[in-house]
Amino acid sequence: MNIDRVVLGFAGSMVLLSVALGWWMSPAWLWLAVFVGANLLQSSFTGFCPLAMILKGFGLKPGSAFSR
Repeated sequence: MNIDRVVLGFAGSMVLLSVALGWWMSPAWLWLAVFVGANLLQSSFTGFCPLAMILKGFGLKPGSAFSR
């Protein structure tokens, strides 16, 4: 498993969790999905991803998207 797969899996899980919580608990939880989406968008332009940096510190191998 490389950093790219973990980051994408984590982001997808957070979006799905946010939608579920927004449906069953409070629509305010949808802001979590907005935050995750904005972070994915900015990382596509800048290559900077805080989670990728943390995972690299834990020793996971980088993939092609977060190899900086």
